[in-house]
Amino acid sequence: MVDPERLHRLLRRISEDVEVLRSYAARPVDELLGSPAELGHVKYLFVTAIEGCIDAAHHVAASEGYGVPETNADAMVALARNGVLNPTLGDRLAAAVRFRNLLVHRYAEVDDRRVLAHLSGLDDFDAFITALAGLADG
Repeated sequence: MVDPERLHRLLRRISEDVEVLRSYAARPVDELLGSPAELGHVKYLFVTAIEGCIDAAHHVAASEGYGVPETNADAMVALARNGVLNPTLGDRLAAAVRFRNLLVHRYAEVDDRRVLAHLSGLDDFDAFITALAGLADG
């Protein structure tokens, strides 16, 4: 059984990060590309939002007995396989985990326009939060 308090706390942090990312999404791309500090903040918020999803997914997988995912991306797939997320969302979130790995481990190779293009996919975070909030609320 999930720890509702822990899961709500994780989901709240994701939501807070996504709210700030939405404020960046409303800005012109060229404006953000011209601001290294703001671009860095966007990258950081993506990393922390995705890490929050990873933490929540692992918590649910462990609490619900879905087994131990081999990778962080597999944690998203495990949630989809067990009906917590729809399969398409599970696949997109697994891709988000790989995007997070790129930001963290190969940041010098990241195309900043590609990073900003991910601002159009913030609804996936909302869908993740909604799906997991249902588990926390019983």
